[in-house]
Amino acid sequence: MTKPIEVAIAILYRQNQFLMQLRDNIPGILYPGYWGLFGGHIEPGEDPETALKRELMEEIGYSPPTPIKFGCYSEVQVIRHVYYAPLTVDINQLVLNEGWDMGLLTPEQIQQGECYSEKAGQVRPLGFPHQKLLLDFMAQKITA
Repeated sequence: MTKPIEVAIAILYRQNQFLMQLRDNIPGILYPGYWGLFGGHIEPGEDPETALKRELMEEIGYSPPTPIKFGCYSEVQVIRHVYYAPLTVDINQLVLNEGWDMGLLTPEQIQQGECYSEKAGQVRPLGFPHQKLLLDFMAQKITA
């Protein structure tokens, strides 16, 4: 039995919208061409919060104020360590270094499970685990 991979994921919010990444539409990656949350693999010896901060710097050049642990979602193949933090800069100040597009999605778009991407020129679906995490987060009404 293989050990599940561990990832750290960020729920970044601003004015009741949530920053999401449209993943590259290439074969071989999980959820190609789907909207997902920023974050990634935890390196050996790295704690989840450190991994989260490193991934956010690599992917969008953003260092969040102190991320707060939201929860841990365990599946057979992956363990997701989920944190949340406000997005304290305008989206145009972020540099997308990984992914096809990024955007601030509304709670309605998250509930619908899809969002239009200008760069893709089409409506793209949300990855199921990411949609579930955001719906759980919104249900707890943590953000203002």
